[in-house]
Amino acid sequence: MRQILTITLNPALDSAADVEEVVPDLKLRCENPSLEPGGGGVNVSRAISLLGGESRAFVALGGATGNMMAELLGEAGVNVQRFDGPGMTRQSTAILETSTGRQFRFGQPGPEWQAEDAARAMVEIILEADMLVVATGSLPPGVPDDFYVQLGRRVKAAGSEMIVDTSGRAQKAVLAGGHGLVKVLRMDRHESEQLAGEPLETPQAAARFAQSIAVQGLAELVIMARGADGSVFASATGCFHCVSPKGEVVSKVGAGDSFVGGLTLGLARGLSFEDAGKLATATAAAAVMTPGSQLCEKSTTERLLADTTLVRL
Repeated sequence: MRQILTITLNPALDSAADVEEVVPDLKLRCENPSLEPGGGGVNVSRAISLLGGESRAFVALGGATGNMMAELLGEAGVNVQRFDGPGMTRQSTAILETSTGRQFRFGQPGPEWQAEDAARAMVEIILEADMLVVATGSLPPGVPDDFYVQLGRRVKAAGSEMIVDTSGRAQKAVLAGGHGLVKVLRMDRHESEQLAGEPLETPQAAARFAQSIAVQGLAELVIMARGADGSVFASATGCFHCVSPKGEVVSKVGAGDSFVGGLTLGLARGLSFEDAGKLATATAAAAVMTPGSQLCEKSTTERLLADTTLVRL
């Protein structure tokens, strides 16, 4: 199996709880509290571990919350390469309103980085040949927009491949300067429609747009997430759509990262894009069936995978 390295510059200590009703001005008494290590690459590594795989997680941690993150990651069995980042690791909160089933999610921006912090992080990321390097999640304030593009050049030079799932300024930088550097590029429906400048109402429309990105050489495989309607996958030569059976949606926190974890593990094990895509889709579907910021359960993923469908577009 290929080695997997995840990159998380802006992790978050994720807290979650339930409350009957969210109303202003009152002190709300919460139930079922949980605390989990989170943030893009952290969640990807956690998902890989839950599925029975292994990865190394490069994680920027700082302050008391960073120390708590490190402890929780150790308890979760994640192999961490700790980078001493500036400031204090951010926190995020997810509140489930049990009377309506609505979930409210609050994320902090993270500590401000200086140019020397980003340069030091780039140097300390250890790359080896034939790795799958997962660059996912937001960049902290102050980190250059093209950090993942710079990383992609190092990954390519090392003889490895990069999977990218990011948004905002980092995503724009990858789309502008990432030609030939990315194996897999994933984006959610909101991001893809913003980029397309129009609604992508059907899997076919999403596939056409995804393939237009692939043929530009911006990624070997482009993935458009479509929520409960699964995901669309497109390369320069073909497209397909994967959907898992629908279950009870308990929490959407970490579903996208679980998807990337399943996909990366599948590719690391030598699966085709199609089979890795089915595993990723089932993993994401399993993740939304767990509370708070808990992620996919292996048994649920395997059950859903058996009934996950793939249709060529």
